[in-house]
Amino acid sequence: MTRYNLLTLSVVGLSVSLSLAGCVERRLTINTEPQGALVILNDEEIGESPVTVPFNWYGDYWVRISKQGYETLDTHRQLKGPWYDRFPFDFFAMLNPKRTVDSYEWTFELSPKKEISREELIQKAEELKKEL
Repeated sequence: MTRYNLLTLSVVGLSVSLSLAGCVERRLTINTEPQGALVILNDEEIGESPVTVPFNWYGDYWVRISKQGYETLDTHRQLKGPWYDRFPFDFFAMLNPKRTVDSYEWTFELSPKKEISREELIQKAEELKKEL
């Protein structure tokens, strides 16, 4: 076998093995208590809870959850990657012929909105006026 044929065979073999390689599917599910709240993830409205979305990267996510009659929740959550997503394991995970699914689930509990009475509002205004 000539050197050119060996090189061609190696390139074809590598291409075929990479095309048959599996990939990693990443999914994040956000639940709320109560359900049916509007979920915004990194300034993008993703739907009403419970909602599942694909994601491409691990790291810090900004989450905003709102529902009528409940306090709006603004928070950050850290999404940490699995051990096989770090160098050098990530290369071998990519070559794995089986499809890998990374599923994460976050649950948020919403607090009922506190209604402030007229008297409480006036009292707070008087206190602020005295502080000035």
